[in-house]
Amino acid sequence: MCRVCGGIVNEFFDFGRQPLSDTFLRPEEIEHEYFFRLAVGICEGCSMVQLVEEVPRDRMFHEDYPYQSSGSARMRAHFEQTARKFIETELTGADPFIVEIGCNDGVMLRTIGKAGIRHLGLEPSGGVAELARADGVRVRTDFFEESSATAIRASDGPADVIYAANTMCHIPYLDSIFRGVDALLAPNGVFVFEDPYLGDIVELNTFDQIYDEHFFLFSVNSVRTAAKRFGFDLVDVERLPVHGGEVRYTIARAGARPVSAAVESLAEEEHERGLTEQSTFDRFGTDVKRICGGLVDLLRKLRAEGKRVVGYGATAKSATVTNYCGIDSELVEVVYDSTPAKNGRLMPGSHIPVKRAAEFAEPYPDYVVLFAWNHAEEIMAKETAFREAGGRWIRYVPDVEIF
Repeated sequence: MCRVCGGIVNEFFDFGRQPLSDTFLRPEEIEHEYFFRLAVGICEGCSMVQLVEEVPRDRMFHEDYPYQSSGSARMRAHFEQTARKFIETELTGADPFIVEIGCNDGVMLRTIGKAGIRHLGLEPSGGVAELARADGVRVRTDFFEESSATAIRASDGPADVIYAANTMCHIPYLDSIFRGVDALLAPNGVFVFEDPYLGDIVELNTFDQIYDEHFFLFSVNSVRTAAKRFGFDLVDVERLPVHGGEVRYTIARAGARPVSAAVESLAEEEHERGLTEQSTFDRFGTDVKRICGGLVDLLRKLRAEGKRVVGYGATAKSATVTNYCGIDSELVEVVYDSTPAKNGRLMPGSHIPVKRAAEFAEPYPDYVVLFAWNHAEEIMAKETAFREAGGRWIRYVPDVEIF
């Protein structure tokens, strides 16, 4: 049943038994690892693409949640630019107030705070919330929903902006989110969120964007329908070049703001590309099987030739790839990553060891699977010596390729 409209969800792909994508284990924790069925479908009624099975939120977002938004220089620049845009456009009135849902380590709100603007971040993962506080960001360690939004309104007043980045797609209970937005948002305020874009996922075959934390894969048509269902208008959309392609959605109270021409333009493009049709996603599933088969065949061939193959980027996305494709340490001996909380641990499900990125050159491998493909430009600029030493990169989206 659709988590937005209650309609029938037609499953179009099953990735099988999958672990929590951001849970990096110590060897002694393997026997207690949590698994679930990762299957995805599209609603017949509202065209919302969503997971079939929900993972309890407390299992995913907790004290030891390892992801840090500040880990990428490109993303730091992106969030600083986002903050400055809000300061120049929406936060210009007397004593403005902005709330961020899932503020992580406070990378966006730092700029807001330094500008002297009232702000509050909600972050249920205690470890990264503490990093934000240490940087001067005001944080409430909590999930955003109707009850927390009502409490914030009572203590801080209405919000001119409610913002979320790579967070809304994590939340199955959209009804409570929108009731919370209704309780907290100022009459002419905006609710702005940005998440991976369904259109780019299908076009670029970025199937690894489908994992436990990404419950919804949003499109303009599905977001517009959901917003209307909860008494809001989708008033603007903007394509973003981060994380393999995202869309920033701007939502306002019904009738409060004019609707940008960009909304209808992108919605029409989605119809033309078949993003509301079951057959499109059936073809997508065929492509996933082809890519995974090609990747495994390549890795087996390289290992048979005696080549040393490793991975780069212990991303949440890589859990889907390694577990669906059956890639373990026999095919990819280790994964290098710059996140301290992941180092010395094991990849979810596949149990490939994770080592510090600083050890990548000790010595260089022959081939590297680029699991963090969304940061390819930044990573390859950092690792030019690997290429100069004769190393080769492997990518698997939009297709399997050595480059």
